[in-house]
Amino acid sequence: MLMSPKIVFPAFPKLAAVAAVTLLLSACNDSTEVSGKQPDSQNTTSVTDQADVANAAAEDVKTDAGMTASVDRDAITSATKAVDLPKSDGDVDMAEVLKPGPMEEMFLGDADAPVKIVEYMSMTCPHCANFHNNTFKQIIKDYADTGKVQFIVREFPFDPRATAAIMLARCAPNDRFFPMVEVLMQQQSNWARAEDARTALFDISKLAGFTQESFEACLTNQKLVDDVNTVRTRGAEEFGVASTPTFLINGKRYSGNMTVEQMSALIDSLL
Repeated sequence: MLMSPKIVFPAFPKLAAVAAVTLLLSACNDSTEVSGKQPDSQNTTSVTDQADVANAAAEDVKTDAGMTASVDRDAITSATKAVDLPKSDGDVDMAEVLKPGPMEEMFLGDADAPVKIVEYMSMTCPHCANFHNNTFKQIIKDYADTGKVQFIVREFPFDPRATAAIMLARCAPNDRFFPMVEVLMQQQSNWARAEDARTALFDISKLAGFTQESFEACLTNQKLVDDVNTVRTRGAEEFGVASTPTFLINGKRYSGNMTVEQMSALIDSLL
């Protein structure tokens, strides 16, 4: 896994609204091949995989959209005692991390919780989907819903499809950001690898209440494109984020997917 403390990503050009949606949706319909170096870690998607990380999704994401994991909390508690704590790959200034960015912070849990988790993710990252499909909901239930953790999700898209998907989550009617992220992660292999990703994304978006007009209005929102880009660039330049998922937890940076047991053990060590 290649890590760099300062990475400057190419910003989206300042396009007119119609041109912006053309860029995102036409890119969604391009068929590309995976190229570039593979990340050293089996649990992260590195910036060197930007060509089309989505093409790896089918190998890593096999969770059925209608399935939810049922986990015995007592079993988790027992298991965490034998789990090695994830190793940090660096320190971050948590006060700086928690300063507001250009968009509303999307989080679950108590803002005054003793453990702060900030996840940087890409919607086409298979390891991010693995985390959200298999770990995220249990962590929220056990720690965010009980006031122990504030869990913040931030954008770190690697490609136009990921950008389009997270924009749609931001635009989801009735403040349904997290439900939209959940469905998109569960269905990642269907839209991230689709020949016609535009149609695939629209079909999913309709289930969340989008119309054709609101779908296109979201993806023509140049300010939203710019804000997503700003969050991504800040994560890379200020906090050393270079792969996804990356978690910033109480002043430490952790790169790579975590199981329920691993993240639970880490959180418990901070309480």
